[in-house]
This record gives sequence, C-alpha cells and structure tokens, in this order.
Amino acid sequence: MKQAPFRHLATVLLCLCCINLSARQVTEKVSISTAGLGWANNSVNAVIFRKNSLVTHGNIQYIAWYDAERYLVVGKRTIGSTNWQVQKSRFQGNAADAHNTISIMTDGDGYLHVAWDHHNNALRYCRSVAPGSLELTEKLSMTGKVEQRVSYPEFYYMPGGNLLFLYRDGGSGQGNLVVNSYDVRSRQWTQLHGNLINGEGRRSAYWQSCVDVKGTIHLSWVWRESPDVASNHDLCYARSTDGGKTWERSDGEKYNLPITAAAAEIAVRIPQKSELINQTSMFADNSGNPYIASYWRDSASTVPQYRIVFRQGTQWKVQNPGFRKSPFSLSGAGTKAIPISRPQVIAWNNGKKLAAALIFRDEERGSRVSVAINHDIRLPKWQIKDLSTQSVGSWEPSYDTELWKNKGVLNLFVQNVQQVDAEGVAATTPQPVQVLEWKPAKR
Repeated sequence: MKQAPFRHLATVLLCLCCINLSARQVTEKVSISTAGLGWANNSVNAVIFRKNSLVTHGNIQYIAWYDAERYLVVGKRTIGSTNWQVQKSRFQGNAADAHNTISIMTDGDGYLHVAWDHHNNALRYCRSVAPGSLELTEKLSMTGKVEQRVSYPEFYYMPGGNLLFLYRDGGSGQGNLVVNSYDVRSRQWTQLHGNLINGEGRRSAYWQSCVDVKGTIHLSWVWRESPDVASNHDLCYARSTDGGKTWERSDGEKYNLPITAAAAEIAVRIPQKSELINQTSMFADNSGNPYIASYWRDSASTVPQYRIVFRQGTQWKVQNPGFRKSPFSLSGAGTKAIPISRPQVIAWNNGKKLAAALIFRDEERGSRVSVAINHDIRLPKWQIKDLSTQSVGSWEPSYDTELWKNKGVLNLFVQNVQQVDAEGVAATTPQPVQVLEWKPAKR
C-alpha cells in the first residue's frame, strides 16, 4: 500500500489551568498535533499498558492506532513537524476488546516492530520491511514457544539496539510472564524465560517495567488471585543487570527463578480489596533508582489516592499527594469504567534534587490530561495542573519513552475515548488521534 501524507488537522497551543497546592500560580504552554482519526468506542487506543503507542528513532517519531474500521494504522513524522505520514495496514484487530492493544518499538537499525490484537490468543507480530518504512511484513513468529495464549505485549529498547518483548502466557489469575530478547545483528528472537514470574496456577502477576539509561531492567507487579480486580494485592519488585538473563532484589540478592509469591520482594504490602489497580507504570532515574506509580486506598479511607513508590537508600518510600476527594470501588472482571486513569510516572534531575511527575486523568478535574509535579521527591509538596482544556473521556496516558529518555521532552498519545464497563462498546464517532508535547519547567 502506498504511503501518503496526512496533514495535521490542527496545532493548538493550550494554556495550562493550574492548581498549585502551595497556592503559587504557573502558566505554561503545550502543543498538540493531530495524526488522523481513530476508533474511540472503547479505550483500546488509549490504555496505559501500550508499550509503546509512540516511539522515536533518530529524528523520526512513529505512532500506531486502530481506525474506525479497526484496521491497524501506522504513521511517522519528523520531530518538530506537524505533518504526519500515515499508512493503513492490511491487519485488523478485535478493537471491541480494550485489552487488544497495539504496541510498537524500533530496534537499533531502525526497523519498526509491531504487536497487536492480543487477549489470550496466538501471537500477532510483524515488523517493517525496511528501516524507516511504514510497510509491514506478513505475520511472523518470534521463537515458536508459548505463543498461543498471548496477552499484554510490551516492547522495550535496550542500549545497543536490542529489544525485549514481555507478555503474559495464560489467563487472568493463572498466568506467567514470558520474556523474549531480540538480537539486532542476527535479527532473531530468543526466549530468555518462558515463566519468569510464576503464578503457580493460582494467581498471576500484573506487571509494569522500564529500562534505565544504563540498561538495567526494572520490573514491578501486583499479584491477582482471581479474575476479579478486587483480588489485587502487594507491590513487588525485581531487576536485571544482564539483559534479562538473571534477576535480583533491590539489595542485590539473586532470585531463584521463576519468582513465586513466597520469594518475591514486597516493596509495599497492600491487602486485597484495597482498590489497588494493576498495570500502571515505572521509571528509573539516571542513577538507576526505580519509581513505581499506582493508586489504592488506605484501610481507614474510602478514597483511592495516587501514590509514587520509590527506593531511597535501603528503604522503599511512598509519596501520597492526597489530592483526591471522591470514593470509588474496584471489583469484577474485564476492562473497567473507572473515574480516574492509571498514572504514568516520570522523573528528572532538578539541580541537586530529583523531581517527579504523575500524568493522569480524573473526573474531579473534568477528565482532562492532568499532571501532579513534585520538584523534590523527598518532600510532600505537589503542584497539580491540567495540560488540556477539554475532557479526554476514558483516556489513559502512554508516551514516547525514548524521546523522554534522550531529550527530556514528553510526548503523550491522546485521544478522547469512551469505555463502557466490562468490555462494553460505546456509540461514539471516530475521534482525533493526537500527540501532546510538554517539556517540564526546571527550577
């Protein structure tokens, strides 16, 4: 299929509506460019566990989404441009199930890798026919091992240009974490682990991961005892310093693999029925310190609050911005209609201090794209501001991890989508697929 340019519908400068917990008002600007129109009848294009929805290689940024007919669409632009080139592929997905996301990543040679349409079904994976191309190959196998019950595919870029591919093998409450590794020189996948985190047939791990600038892989997860989201509990951690082959606790003690519930390092103990959400986000700063974003409620409260869990010295710390006022409860199976999004977390050097931010959406704030910023993570001082002026419906944040890591510029995939509880489909017209750019001010 011939590539064709798609000119952006609009580039908009938006003033940030600010609420500063220390009462100091700030005004900044963000920019938004539009790549096309996409399926918006549920949140499949805009869930947090897309790794990635956007990715930059060199000076080219790539994007992917499902269109109104549920076809996989890929696009690219030169960084700084608002002129997107897009191509509709021949592949369709079951976009009516919000689990069936599209994940993309480029390898060190510039090939685009794509996985799509997974919820306990066979692997659907391909890559571009040439570096920089939007034309995709036929479906490919990776290793041929445990590729029949794939869910939650996630790509990660490793220093040197190799890739990792993580996914769940099995169902909710009884799944295992699979880790594949791609060698950019041989262009071949190998399986590092067919069962890195073992649910022992009784539970499954819902994870989030990141790779820091030194190549350390950070992995955290909650356990779920059944398909009911209310059975989520405990926040656990592991890391790998050798490309995913061996794994250790935060103090350097080696894990015997696979990791089980009895052996896992618990960063924070959180009981079941705490409104603890799964599949959120992680980040690691330039010194390799991990940050985990989530939300749950304390036993004495009915209001779930966002949290940042981070390692300081030899201890795990928890920051609770505490700005939410509205209670809600999580229970049941499937994709839930929830009044807040799962949060993304990023961090950056702020002089001799370390700043961090949570990106989220909350009905209390009109379901806008919002951010909570702390300019010194050691102190409980948070500023809350909105990066958009209009509602984004049931959107959750995903972003260009490589652009942030290399340039300190945040590019968010944004689309106004509607999620009906338990895999319902809303009667919604196609909505603009946009990229919101924001560069945090440094102090």
